[in-house]
Amino acid sequence: MAHGQREKVIGYVRVSTEGQADGGVSLEAQRQKLAAYALALDLELVDVIEDAGYSAKTLARPGLQVALKALADGRASGLLVVKLDRLTRSVRDLGTLVDEYFGARFSLLSVGDAIDTRTAAGRLVLNVLTSVAQWEREATSERTREALAHLRREGVRLGRPALGWTRADERDADGRLLVYKLDDELATVNRIIELRGHGLSLRAIASALTNEGRPTKRGGEWRPVTVHRVLRRQSCDSPWRASTEGTPASSS
Repeated sequence: MAHGQREKVIGYVRVSTEGQADGGVSLEAQRQKLAAYALALDLELVDVIEDAGYSAKTLARPGLQVALKALADGRASGLLVVKLDRLTRSVRDLGTLVDEYFGARFSLLSVGDAIDTRTAAGRLVLNVLTSVAQWEREATSERTREALAHLRREGVRLGRPALGWTRADERDADGRLLVYKLDDELATVNRIIELRGHGLSLRAIASALTNEGRPTKRGGEWRPVTVHRVLRRQSCDSPWRASTEGTPASSS
């Protein structure tokens, strides 16, 4: 960049819904913040690209792709956003953007996060935020697994009711919905187990259940994959396994 020439940046703004305005994240509010920041840092804001009505869960957003292409085409040397979550909420996608764009080729500037990868301090902040986000995601996943495992150990039935069970509107002392056995459906579960014990294939079992007029849980057709799901619930440590004890039981 020639001496005295201002650095060119592309602005990017995003809202999840076209009418979003809460918390100062409307498109116009973001544009104003980008313009003020560019003026304060003596940057040339050559364009502001927007995505209205797009989630940050994916990079497949038309506006973002236009902004990234503008960088690749040499229109600017940096991307400017109000906050990092306007760019992406995904740790994996952020890593992709850093690897492909903001590692060495272009700069990334975020007003609200104090990120300016033109400096060592800015690159450090970005790396720390990425690491913290990764840790939070892994910690949340770990807590979720532990919580679900605890519920299973307590005998709580998780997820959508399986064949042979239904949820009621009643709740137990802990506020969990009660589940009840459905004898007709449990008879179908036992029939599947019986047929499998005789060596029938999943397809043959599905055909037999159809011929016997036994309905599926949701009224669809019996298919090999449907039979497989029923058998899998019975073979694994599932709280929805067929049982003759514990009626009613609790559901999360």
